[in-house]
Amino acid sequence: MSASLWGAVLGAAAAAGVLLIAARILVIRRPQLALRVLPYVRDLPQVGRTPSLKVTSSSPTVAAAGIFGPFLRSTADLVEKVLGGATSVRRRLERAAIPKTVHEFRIEQVLWGLAGFGLVAAYSLLKALSGSVAPITSLLLCGLGFVLGVMARDNRLSSQATNRERQIITEFPTVAELLALAVAAGESPVAALDRVVRRSGGELSADLSRVLADIRTGTPVAAGFDRLAATTGLPLVARFATGISVAIERGTPLADVLHAQAADVREAGRRNLIETAARKEVLMMAPVVFLVLPVTVLFAFFPGAIGLSLVVP
Repeated sequence: MSASLWGAVLGAAAAAGVLLIAARILVIRRPQLALRVLPYVRDLPQVGRTPSLKVTSSSPTVAAAGIFGPFLRSTADLVEKVLGGATSVRRRLERAAIPKTVHEFRIEQVLWGLAGFGLVAAYSLLKALSGSVAPITSLLLCGLGFVLGVMARDNRLSSQATNRERQIITEFPTVAELLALAVAAGESPVAALDRVVRRSGGELSADLSRVLADIRTGTPVAAGFDRLAATTGLPLVARFATGISVAIERGTPLADVLHAQAADVREAGRRNLIETAARKEVLMMAPVVFLVLPVTVLFAFFPGAIGLSLVVP
């Protein structure tokens, strides 16, 4: 094949590429019907809206999700079948206030597992370049890295739920006292809850804001607090919500109930602090015994040892 023919083929290929790029740019620049209509119907209910009205995106993330999404979903289903415990995962997601489904969490576990697999595979590749590595051993290590990544995401979820509950315990006495003061000042429970939610911030305030949103959409006050008591993972918050619900239903003085619960939580926190200090008493003695005491003994006896070495021939 002559050089002129090669040039013609390459020129035709380049021209076809340019035409494809120009056609795609024209399609992208043309405004879609959904983009023109959705800003005016965004406030309408989502019931009955067809998938064709969803705004399409050409971002790399959406493209990657379209390519690797089926594989991730199938792997997440396999992880769910192997591990199970969907109820526990859903419960911990609610405790950590993470707005995700169990399937989305399983996909995150798969991503963490693939990250662990990739790290171990990179390490095995470096070892293989520097020396001989058994393929079976590398494959087993990569599988172990995938399993460790999956389990690390599960442990991370547990730690997120625990940290959030610890923050709620810390915030609870102050929020309860604020509610008690607002109710004692003559406000209704809903008005007091609204004032506390607007004036405070934190995890407990976020839970109370969801309760307030349910109440404003027509849920009875007692039913909203009963739902909070059923979904929370802390006994003190469940007791707090149940106490408010019972006080509203039976007409018990709400301010006294809130003050008593705040005092109980403060006393429980003080008792927990004393118990923690008692458990760590031996641990706190370790630096004294193994670091401070040897240095003190060395400073006391070293000059005498030097003096004896100078006097004794």
